[in-house]
Formats: sequence, structure tokens, C-alpha cells
Amino acid sequence: MLSTFLAKKIIDEVKKCLDENVLIAGVDGVIMASSDAARVGLFHEGALLCARERRKMVIYKEDEERLQGVKNGLNLPIFFLGSVIGVIGITGEPERILPYGELLRKMTELLIQESYYSEQFQWRTRGLESFVYDWLQADTWSQELIGRAALFNIDLTAKRQFIIIQLEEFTYNSLAELTRFWDDPRDQDFFVHRGNDRILLIHGAHFEKETLTYKLERLRSFMNLPVRIGIGQAVEAADVAAGYAQAERALAAAKPNWIVFEEDLRLDLCLHEISSTAREEFIKRILRNVRNNPELLDTFQTFFNQNMSLKETASVLKIHINTLHYRMKKIQDLTGLDLKQLPDVVSLYLALRFLDEHTKNE
Repeated sequence: MLSTFLAKKIIDEVKKCLDENVLIAGVDGVIMASSDAARVGLFHEGALLCARERRKMVIYKEDEERLQGVKNGLNLPIFFLGSVIGVIGITGEPERILPYGELLRKMTELLIQESYYSEQFQWRTRGLESFVYDWLQADTWSQELIGRAALFNIDLTAKRQFIIIQLEEFTYNSLAELTRFWDDPRDQDFFVHRGNDRILLIHGAHFEKETLTYKLERLRSFMNLPVRIGIGQAVEAADVAAGYAQAERALAAAKPNWIVFEEDLRLDLCLHEISSTAREEFIKRILRNVRNNPELLDTFQTFFNQNMSLKETASVLKIHINTLHYRMKKIQDLTGLDLKQLPDVVSLYLALRFLDEHTKNE
């Protein structure tokens, strides 16, 4: 429990608050860490007695002659879960250091507790990641998988809803913070990392759509990062792989800071099934003469974003309406498309959409 690494970390924290020499010894009396590096590894008889007797020990000047390795000061046992796991010692005149000795011991015990529960959470998080991976891959539930689920208090028979949070900037490491903020009243929802840029929220499917949207909006604000969120439908226990695939489809249709439910997908549901090879070939056929013309591509991306309103497109681009007409004529000449014909308009829209997704994937 009390490792040398943790003992050194505690000494470093204590040194920020105190000028006195401070040490931490194990229950065997051997000094594990000290602000006086020369004492590390030495035997401290006062620490040994303190640990054995489970009580505070004041070391006076005369004790330096009869006890091995001690200096004038104060030794206090460090407790964790009712057991003595070490001793913290402070060098100095006892009358001067006694008033804050107990405070220092409490501070040390809190640091140890924090380290312990952090390690436990990290162990659980890594175990959950491995479990979720196997759970989504499993065709049937083995006894080993059922046992692991029980270890994490996961009800395999419950309905589930998979929610993928795609990070646009960097990995969000503190799943503990997300778990506390999410505050699931049934204690069935949990977060796991899926690679370096995704977080998977496995939800017990007990919120209505409006409530779930509200909670996810709050979570997105709490993270304070640009994210995309894709949400699958609530699925039965045997269909978790399909539920995860739905969340991936929804995520693919989401733009930065969008929350997309798979059940709301229409065109995206069909487009998701088109292979990357077919998409690339379609881009070449439609945009081969304008692919390297960012001005035209941006113009028509804006045109579709503004629901094909010429007035709004010109306003957003800050160009004259005649300039927009010129660009429309130019793209028609270069692509052979007639933007007064619906099939040609749809082809241009799809090609631009495929190109945008292809660029993001690259």
C-alpha cells in the first residue's frame, strides 16, 4: 500500500507546506523517503516502536543516545483502513512541532487514500475496457464473461443504449470526472475509452430522448471540448453489437458539437452503406475538374449549407450576387452538370459530402 514512489510523492507535497525535515518510514522502521536524502534507507528505531505501539511518539534529545537512527522530533503512525501502514516523522523541537503534527498525519492519510482510490478506479477502468471489447465481440455469453460482468456489477440482461463521444482535439483522460458529473441514479451507466479519441458511454436506456439530450448537452459543456456525439437505439441484451454499430452510424453523420440519434437518420442511413471505393470513384467522376479549386468547392458547400438560397449564400460569402452567378456558371462548365436539374444538383451535393468525409478521414 505504501510504496517508495508514493512516500516520495507525499514528502514532496509536505515540503511545500513545511520547512522542517520530514520522513516516512515503513512499519519495519526503514526510512522510505525523506527531505534529507542522506537518511533514506536507514533504520529508525523510533518509527519501528511507533508502528508497533500504534501511537504518537515524541523523541527528545536524550532519546538520540538510546534509540538507533532517531533525531529530536515527533513520530506519528499512518493509518489506512484501520491498520498502521507506515510512520511519518518530523524533526524539530517537540513543543514547537506538536501543534501541527496531527494535521500533517491527517494530510498524509488523505493523500494515501486519494492514491489508493485513484489506483482502484484506474484498475476498474482498464478492466471495463477489456470487458466491453470482449462483450461486443461475443456471439454467446461464456461463464467467464458472465463472471466478469458480475465483478463490475453489470447486468448483462438489461437493455442498453450505446453513445459514442468523438473528441476533436485530444484525449479526455478523467473518466472519473465524467462519471461523477453524469450521476446515474441507477448506477448502471459507465464510460470507457475506445482508442485515443473516443469515449463510449454505455447507458441503461432509462431516460426519455429529451432527457438524454439534455444530459448530453450538459456533459458536452462540462467537457468544454469540441466533440461529436452519436447515439444508437436502445437494444436488447443480445443485440449490443448492433447497438454499437448504430452509434457509429450516428457519429459518422454528426458534425462538430452535434448530437445525432441513429433513429433520426434518413439519407445518412443509406450513405453509410456505400463503400469508400465507390465514394472515391463518385468524387472523381463529378469533381475531377474542380477538386483542386477550393474557391468553387467552398462556394457550393456554402450554397447547400444555406439550403440553396442564392441571397443567403452571397451574404455568407460576402460576395455580390453576380459573382455567385458567375461561379455557378463556371462549375457547370467544368463538371458538365446542369444545376437546374434535380439529379445533377443531388450528384453535386453527394460528391461534396463524400469529399468532405474523405478529407476528414485523411
